[in-house]
Amino acid sequence: MNSNRRDFLRKSSMAGVGLAFLPNFLNADSYEASNAYKENYMGDFAAPKLDTVRCAFIGVGARGSGHARQIATIEGTEVVAISDLYEDLAKKSADKCKEIGAGQRHKDIKTYYGGPDEWKKMLNTVKPDMVVIATPWSLHAPMAITAMEAGAHAFVEVPIAVTIKEMWDIVKTSEKTQKHCMMMENVNYGREELLYLNMCRQGVIGELLHGEAAYIHELRGQMHQVERGTGSWRSYEYANRDGNLYPTHGLGPVAQYMNLARGEDNFERINSFSSPGRGRNIYAKKNFDKDHKWNQMDFKGGDINTSIIKTTLGRTVMVQWDETSPRPYSRHNLIQGTNGTLTGFPTRIALEGGVEGATKNHHSWAQGEALEAIYEKYEHPLYKRLGEVSKKMGGHGGMDFMMLYRIVECLRKGQPLDQNVYEGCFWSAVGPLSEASVKAHGDSQKFPDFTRGAWRTTKPLDIIK
Repeated sequence: MNSNRRDFLRKSSMAGVGLAFLPNFLNADSYEASNAYKENYMGDFAAPKLDTVRCAFIGVGARGSGHARQIATIEGTEVVAISDLYEDLAKKSADKCKEIGAGQRHKDIKTYYGGPDEWKKMLNTVKPDMVVIATPWSLHAPMAITAMEAGAHAFVEVPIAVTIKEMWDIVKTSEKTQKHCMMMENVNYGREELLYLNMCRQGVIGELLHGEAAYIHELRGQMHQVERGTGSWRSYEYANRDGNLYPTHGLGPVAQYMNLARGEDNFERINSFSSPGRGRNIYAKKNFDKDHKWNQMDFKGGDINTSIIKTTLGRTVMVQWDETSPRPYSRHNLIQGTNGTLTGFPTRIALEGGVEGATKNHHSWAQGEALEAIYEKYEHPLYKRLGEVSKKMGGHGGMDFMMLYRIVECLRKGQPLDQNVYEGCFWSAVGPLSEASVKAHGDSQKFPDFTRGAWRTTKPLDIIK
């Protein structure tokens, strides 16, 4: 790893770890009361229209390069600058965007690389309208805050931040600057997730009572990215933290089904437990020399973490995280109501009285071809409009392109975004709060209210036509 990058990441990570376990920052009561910027609420905020959205990117590795490439294809965008620590990544991504623009739309792309502060030079020189941030987790908050202060809307990979204090700082800055800060939760744009959102809005499963959300994705192979790539920094997270470090892929859709932080209900408390941490230590011993640095570390984070969230209305959400165990991928994606249950992996539906044309009662699942009538009746209008082109453009089955298309569409039309800054903070807060709960033997941790009560006035997410 580049020495500048190593020093910068180490300093940022140590600062985050220190803040994460200060009690007043975990519950944030005193911080919330004395320091939060209470005006200019961003829940339903719509920024002034932009005819052309001038886009810049910080971090163009595997994730960020895909974002740059897809945004370059969207009408009404101009890629103006790209920053990365590595020259080859920055130039390769810029060349691809120029190629997509046929030498016209993205013809003058400035590149910044080589040092830990080049992205700051980019922001101050180019003054983009929006900045896409796809960097290690500990850098998300400082980069998003600086981008907003420089006059840009910030779009951040998940999670939005790693400490509660950072989340409050993001909220304050977004409100003060009147700039969007959206955590780019792409899973909310999956076909199944959009279908279930539409069915929940139409009351198909009655009153919503319980959800289950997960990110179960075996990623031990990333440990072979020792000097460069995701594993070069993410492996340290598994060694230094114990909780649910990556909650938002499963939680984001369930939270929007339930209208959490959007007028109906909100996050209240969380209890969290982790299993012993075994898998990564075993993997390191099997795959690396005994003197390798991975074998000099204790990957103490539990192989699987299970958390239970209690909402203001008393509803429950189970959230699980496991990037270590040898098991198939799953996000659970379950939402249960008084009249039935919708779940995923595979897509299955059970309704009181049965699913028309598929099942006779709720004791068996309707799935596979039996769901064709459900898709015909409840397919989300957004998927009807963009589903086919999104699948062709790619990115996790098209959900990435649909998310980016919607971001650009909202900025150009002056509409509220599909995910606001508070949702990004609530969903990401599971990370540090679960760590605190695990450390306290499962004791309940209270969610800070990043909206200071204004969630009650926030509109539910529209079923976008």
